[in-house]
Amino acid sequence: MGQIQRGRYGLVALCLFLAACTGVPEGVEPVTDFDQSRYLGQWYEIARLDHSFERGLDQVTATYRLNADGSIAVLNRGFDAEQGEWREAEGVARFVQSPDIAHLKVSFFGPFYGSYIVFELGEDYDYAFVSGFNRDYLWLLARTPEVSAALHEHFLETITELAFDPAGLVWLDDTVDARIHNP
Repeated sequence: MGQIQRGRYGLVALCLFLAACTGVPEGVEPVTDFDQSRYLGQWYEIARLDHSFERGLDQVTATYRLNADGSIAVLNRGFDAEQGEWREAEGVARFVQSPDIAHLKVSFFGPFYGSYIVFELGEDYDYAFVSGFNRDYLWLLARTPEVSAALHEHFLETITELAFDPAGLVWLDDTVDARIHNP
């Protein structure tokens, strides 16, 4: 096989990989009738599936604001207790289809994007269940640093039904142990 043909296959494989990174896990449906202006602002991370880019961070927040070009500026911030310092990551989010469908692609590294899918949202935009392009990425976000026991249970039931692994969750809400073990 010639070098040009191998290069074409490599380019096709890269395009398929990048498209998969902005896909949606089977059974997960983005929220429709999404109002980005109500979603903007600061969110507290209540729980997440563990992954390398947030490992060891506590007091994690995500702040979203509208950019002049219509994209959304993303600022993720968390405290690294081991290092004794705050860590931040800035990125940009863009809607995959349209602004009324809560499926965005987020980039923290140049042209490489990953899915950000809001698949459940509180009626008052007070909490959000968010997935990545596969079941390895999952977050429970809220407008306050703690949520009710009922929301904890609802989150666990919902993600279990959608085949996420609740055993892998990292809970940042300090009251979760008491709520789960002493309902």
